[in-house]
Amino acid sequence: MLGNSSISRVFFGFLFVVWITFCLTLVDVARSQQPIPLSVVKLWASAFGGEIKSISAKYSGSQLLQKKYKEYEKSVLVEEIDGLRLVKKLAKDMEEMFHKKAEAMRRLVEAAEEAHLQHEDDPELQYEYFNAVLINEVDQEGNSVELGQEFILQPNDHFNDLSVNISLSVVQVPTNMYNKDSAIMNGVYWSEALNKVFVDNFERDPSLIWQYFGSAKGFFRQYPGIKWKPDEHGVIAFDCRNRKWYIQAATSPKDVIILVDVSGSMKGLRLTIARQTVSSILDTLGDDDFFNIIAYNEELHYVEPCLNGTLVQADRTNKDHFREHLDKLFAKGIGMLNIALTEAFTLLNDYNRTGQGSICSQAIMLITDGAVDTYDAVFAKYNWPDRKVRIFAYLIGRETAFADNLKWMACANKGYFTQISTLADVQENVMEYLHVLSRPKVIDQEHDTIWTEAYIDSTFGNMGPVLMTTVAMPVFSTKNETRNKGILLGVVGTDVPVQELLKTIPKYKLGIHGYAFAITNNGYILTHPDLRPLYETGKKRRKPNYSSVDLSEVEWEDKDDFLRNAMVNRVTGTFDMEVKKTVDKGKRVLVMTNDYYYTDIKGTPFSLGVALSRGHGQYSFRGNVTVEEGLHDLEHPEVALADEWTYCNTDLHPEHRYLTQIEAIKRYLTGKEPLLQCDKELIQEVLFDAVVTAPLEAYWTSLALNKSENSDKGVEIAFLGTRTGLSRINLFVVPEQLTNQDFLTAEDKEGVFNADHFPLWYKRAAEQIPGTFIYSLPFSSGTENKSVVLASTAIQLSDDRKSPIVAAVGIQMKLDFFQRKFWTASRQCAALDGKCPTSCDDDNISCYLIDNNGFILVSEDFSQTGIFFGEVEGAVMNKLLQMGSFKRVTLYDYQAICKIYAESSDSAHSLLDPYFATFAAVKWILTELVIFLVEFNLYSWWYSDLTVKHREPCLCPAIQNTLPLCRNGL
Repeated sequence: MLGNSSISRVFFGFLFVVWITFCLTLVDVARSQQPIPLSVVKLWASAFGGEIKSISAKYSGSQLLQKKYKEYEKSVLVEEIDGLRLVKKLAKDMEEMFHKKAEAMRRLVEAAEEAHLQHEDDPELQYEYFNAVLINEVDQEGNSVELGQEFILQPNDHFNDLSVNISLSVVQVPTNMYNKDSAIMNGVYWSEALNKVFVDNFERDPSLIWQYFGSAKGFFRQYPGIKWKPDEHGVIAFDCRNRKWYIQAATSPKDVIILVDVSGSMKGLRLTIARQTVSSILDTLGDDDFFNIIAYNEELHYVEPCLNGTLVQADRTNKDHFREHLDKLFAKGIGMLNIALTEAFTLLNDYNRTGQGSICSQAIMLITDGAVDTYDAVFAKYNWPDRKVRIFAYLIGRETAFADNLKWMACANKGYFTQISTLADVQENVMEYLHVLSRPKVIDQEHDTIWTEAYIDSTFGNMGPVLMTTVAMPVFSTKNETRNKGILLGVVGTDVPVQELLKTIPKYKLGIHGYAFAITNNGYILTHPDLRPLYETGKKRRKPNYSSVDLSEVEWEDKDDFLRNAMVNRVTGTFDMEVKKTVDKGKRVLVMTNDYYYTDIKGTPFSLGVALSRGHGQYSFRGNVTVEEGLHDLEHPEVALADEWTYCNTDLHPEHRYLTQIEAIKRYLTGKEPLLQCDKELIQEVLFDAVVTAPLEAYWTSLALNKSENSDKGVEIAFLGTRTGLSRINLFVVPEQLTNQDFLTAEDKEGVFNADHFPLWYKRAAEQIPGTFIYSLPFSSGTENKSVVLASTAIQLSDDRKSPIVAAVGIQMKLDFFQRKFWTASRQCAALDGKCPTSCDDDNISCYLIDNNGFILVSEDFSQTGIFFGEVEGAVMNKLLQMGSFKRVTLYDYQAICKIYAESSDSAHSLLDPYFATFAAVKWILTELVIFLVEFNLYSWWYSDLTVKHREPCLCPAIQNTLPLCRNGL
């Protein structure tokens, strides 16, 4: 038996499964033999459990560390975390950060409008500017090409070592536009005034990254200057006017009905152009907009029949779904436009009257090759005199016979008319409607600040895809002669990495399992530790709908969407529920109760939430040591701080960017860097942890120097981490001999302190009884004899149930060392003569050691190590489930994607072989089954614990959301 009762419960709980496995396997494999006596299995469990626990405690120094924290128990202040106060403080910090970015944009707006006011357009203007594609390009004779002047570029660490020019901006012009068009030349000329403001903004706020101005004429001015490279076809398809930040800043949210003429005259190229026009209109719609598409001839044909008579939110899923249906449109019959207009007005009026949709601008997009009437009666009945619905008419084809009727309809309903003759004309002509919809904002001079949802940006070189949000603001013409026309000059914006938002969140205040998250006014996630925007880790490919992952898809246990709706409605409050959180690449699950606290972030469309786990996650503590003591123990070479935590903000001043966090703390505390901004509370706690944990260094060193200890080098690493992100590591072998080289390095994402989570070994240990160890095989380890076993345990400040978890310690040992200890223990028995009648060496007995999640740690077949036990002994695992040794827990993964493999063949063999189709169908089913099991994890059929269920996204009208201020009526 083991020393104390609590540890005994854990070890017999751990090895009780071993006993059950032994008995069931023996009965299954060798029915004719006597079952293994329970006393023998208990003896094995006691021997192995006692020895492995003794080794883990000895080399980790857990008892010494527990003792050291106990010594400070009376001088430490334990506090219950006030969740509401915490979330309000974090929201205030984020508000200030967002406000700082918005003010930078406001300075750009003022400079742009003043520069345009002072500029007089010159149709003959010739001006050499820095073209983003042509800079530093030379011709065959070595001379600079036109608009390709020399442009100094230097690597800059703030921009991930990309070569940039932090003194000047560059200008990008879409490939389908003329670089030296008069309108572009004039716009580029007056917008040169922004260079000074770009630089000034960057000096005021060195955390800024890309700043830019997207012109309504199509060019894009970007700071800092960087060279753009075309694709393999020599094309740069980027058009700033198609970007969400531009569209959201330029217009108000809108309800749009797209009417597509599919009468017989639209056959051929005209229908192709019409489809492309519809697709381009969809590109200009964002998450705050609502739409539907109706095709018409003698009858009405909703492009998506199941959405007859309603509007849907213009998120990516819905728009892609409608695009798929455009190819099903065929031209035939006679166009009855009056019926289509009546349906569109009726639908928009119903939505306006009931408060559904965007509750802002409304428009009908008419795509046709002509109209035989002006339909005054329809407009008089549904839209006049208020003219709340604008008509935008797109005449398809070169014929102009019916152009006058379409022009009249557009002008009589405060819209716009344009003609699209070729596919090349589509994009530029579709954009014109944005200028009309922006007029109310321009005339009212409302410079609304907009923030986009999170999106992936890949411009940061080898940093890979980065999650971003953008703050943008419209720029208007303020000239007296154009003020009443409402001319939009463009939009200014800057990108904000989500990582920067996380820097404002002090992870140490949220506890081991706690986290902060933010959502948009549409309920989409801006940041959440469970957001997975990428898949196929090696390739870093973005998921199709990564930017529109709803909070309800991640916090899926909230069946009534109480949390989501409260945050969308921007209220402040609390909520609690039981949650199931997966860890270790989704193979393990932690069941806990979370308390949620939420509030809005003023000046933005975002709301912030904080989740704190019940129990030890509800409490924090503050220790106190002198600065001299703390710095002395913090500067040990084996001490490290969490890379992604902000102890001191070293991004604010360029001279601080080369400082490590420990160096910054030292300079801050010694007064050498008065400009450094640091988290005083966190630093004080780090110093306390450094002092308390310092004795372990000497303890580990003494073990390493004792040659009689660890002679077979089975234990390789001892490590600890504290709730302040401080960690210490001691190697018992030289680095080259480490079995797992990635452990506790940046490559080991789940094994180190991150911006939004504690290490895996820390989180799992915290859910065990303090003082007991939990064992696991890292799933990232290879299946060869190079694998390791991790053992970790939590350190509690006191025995009080309200005591927080202050640290976790553990060791990494070789798997073969761990297994040898098990096989040795399984050869023991109580026989006086030492001859044991039964052991795991018997050929007719299969022995397994499995962890608390059902994964095999020890097996006679080494290739089974790390595999889920249910895959090897399914019947036995089912019996364990029935007996209650394990339990099944169901999880839903709404972010999972299904892989579809398309195959094609030009061979006629498939037509000749009568069995080919049957064979192909069976093959497809089996392939999909395998993909499903891989994607959603076969292990999850058990508990260990989890079954993942995937639901296909449903296309349906979105819940009414809080939307930005709208302008209408002009």
